[in-house]
Amino acid sequence: MGLGRLIEESVASGFRCTRVVACAVLMPGSIAAASAQTVSGASAPGAAMSGLATPPGLAASAPQALSGDVLDVVRVVAQRVPGPDPGDSASAGVVTASDLAQRSLARPAEVLEAIPGMITTQHSGAGKANQYFFRGFNLDHGTDFETTLDGMPMNLRTHAHGQGYTDLNMIIPELVSRIDYLKGPYLASQGDFATAGSAAIRYVDRLDRDVLALTAGNQGFGRALFMGAPQLAEGRTVAALEVGHENGPWVVPENLRRINAVVRHTRAIEEGQVSIALMGYQAGWRATNQVPSRAIAQGLIDRFGSIDPTDGGQTHRYSLSIDLVRQWAGGTLRSTAYAIDSVLDLYSNFTGFMADRVNGDQVRQWDRRKVYGWNGHWSVPARSFGREAETIVGFDLREDRIDPVVLQPALGGSPFGVATRRDRVRETSMAGWVEQRVQWTGWLRSIAGLRLVSYAFDVDSNLAANSGRRTASMGLPKLSLVAGPWARTEIFLNGGQGFHSNDARGALARVDPATPNVPNSAAPVTPLVRGTGGELGIRGAWLPGWQSSISLWTLALASELVFDGDTGTTVPGRPSRREGLEWSNRYAAREWLALEFDLARTRARFTDHPLDNPGNRIPEALQSTAAAGASVGGFGAWSGGISMRYFGSRPLLEDGSMRSASTLTWNAQAGYRFDRSTRVRLDVFNLFNRHADEISYYYASQLRAEASPVNDILAHPMASRALRASLVKTF
Repeated sequence: MGLGRLIEESVASGFRCTRVVACAVLMPGSIAAASAQTVSGASAPGAAMSGLATPPGLAASAPQALSGDVLDVVRVVAQRVPGPDPGDSASAGVVTASDLAQRSLARPAEVLEAIPGMITTQHSGAGKANQYFFRGFNLDHGTDFETTLDGMPMNLRTHAHGQGYTDLNMIIPELVSRIDYLKGPYLASQGDFATAGSAAIRYVDRLDRDVLALTAGNQGFGRALFMGAPQLAEGRTVAALEVGHENGPWVVPENLRRINAVVRHTRAIEEGQVSIALMGYQAGWRATNQVPSRAIAQGLIDRFGSIDPTDGGQTHRYSLSIDLVRQWAGGTLRSTAYAIDSVLDLYSNFTGFMADRVNGDQVRQWDRRKVYGWNGHWSVPARSFGREAETIVGFDLREDRIDPVVLQPALGGSPFGVATRRDRVRETSMAGWVEQRVQWTGWLRSIAGLRLVSYAFDVDSNLAANSGRRTASMGLPKLSLVAGPWARTEIFLNGGQGFHSNDARGALARVDPATPNVPNSAAPVTPLVRGTGGELGIRGAWLPGWQSSISLWTLALASELVFDGDTGTTVPGRPSRREGLEWSNRYAAREWLALEFDLARTRARFTDHPLDNPGNRIPEALQSTAAAGASVGGFGAWSGGISMRYFGSRPLLEDGSMRSASTLTWNAQAGYRFDRSTRVRLDVFNLFNRHADEISYYYASQLRAEASPVNDILAHPMASRALRASLVKTF
């Protein structure tokens, strides 16, 4: 039996088998070579096809012990790798480097679109955080979906532009070794924002060869990436440098300029390893935001035109992290400490001339912060009620020091007038969690957990009434049952509570910045919002080469409060419930053909019934999405693929009277390998050059020539067809 087949059967049975195979020693937290053949917790058909396997330069052999010793034969026990387990629920899974190598990625954040049901889009310039849609949510820029990179949080709390702001433009896709994703709030390890789900992105800590990749395309696109493994000291080092530029199809060229660097050094310590990583990213750009449909219909602007050509921004994120994995006290300890420096200086005009008929409504949102944190968990084999078990104890400490967070009128891409809000915020959180995994019988296991969280908010505002301190805490129970395998099938029942924090300014607000002289014109909101979810799922390998999972889920939120960074106020929210059905499939049709198909359908409704409200639909809630793809290889040096993404229509008003259009897009790629060290690739985005919208809203805006505001659909168009050619050279 081959190693790939062994891993496939191990996954299908929940990683519970034990075999003897020839391979290298598996260190705690390491990724087996066969991980390039797993996706969504199952075998990824065709992953090892010519031109479609793990990108050149990434370690393709089984990981070795840090000492470099390799044993001829070792006994591989299917022990859970620290972190989310694809066997925890039917909808949980793993995205590997080879999965990403097969995808055409127009922007870095699209690595998350490898998660079935996730939509990544944009309503502004490419240097700004993307807009995310998932499980019936318009996640805005990250609220209700937790994302981490090598243990560091990517969601930014109390952010100038939006709560949970998640900028993934700093991701280098070629460095990603795996993404562990979880849907729903079912595990105690999930933290702030993990209501709809979470994703843990991990970079590689090893390269076999140096890589130089050069990409050029239309719309002013250019990119250069170098990845290498310099010998800096004892241990191993990974270094990467990326520079890029893009204009896009916009009338006002985007002129996106970005530079990205990563250096990670890993060395052995007694019974484990320690890694130190430095990351740096900065970018600047002009932005074309969503525009009123009537402006295009009346011929006032081109489809790719702009209402305010001075919108744009600049940003940076620098980080230092230390990651430790070692055996300790009979178990495995994993710990990450980090420090982050982050800045966003953003200029946007979403309403034209509605508030200021002369100068326009451009606003500046300025966020400057330091984030410090330490998290980790210790897992140890145990006995519970006389059964084999595993106990995991974890902690999470974090402090955001934000000075300042500013909302201010702007004109021509520069500050203008007096700040609407200017605050200094210190937000501190502590969490402790415990999880018990018990194998009750050969066919039944359980995962029970509890997470306790505590928050402290300290706001110093230019509006004295909005200054103050506040604390909040919450307990979040979790429970999952997994039955099977029977006939290569497992059944999952998951339940639990998650939460997202609200903006600290909203938690202490007593005065509306629009009416600063009116006492008690605003009311403080709940600091922490609870979400309660449940899921019934089944996953199996019912035919040779076919892996499939089906999930039926529900999620209720106590409120849909949103802090509007464009006005500096909290938008009242209502309690809600989302219910959905998901179906994910991977099929190795032939040695040379791999197919995938994902379908998700969601019903999202507010659950209260206020007398003054006309409807219960949640505006912009994702209702249906589908994705399909085919990858081919094994034809000598040739490889290729095609993929489809369907982004369904969404209600734009609570009564459902206005809806967005649906979007169907196709991407394609073709590759040719000249020899072991040189290959080329062509990616085509929006293959059929469809005229569609990336995202749509419905609200009031005012053009310069209009006498009063007009309610209209405002949309951001999808970019026209783009071609990118890449040359990859390994050394």
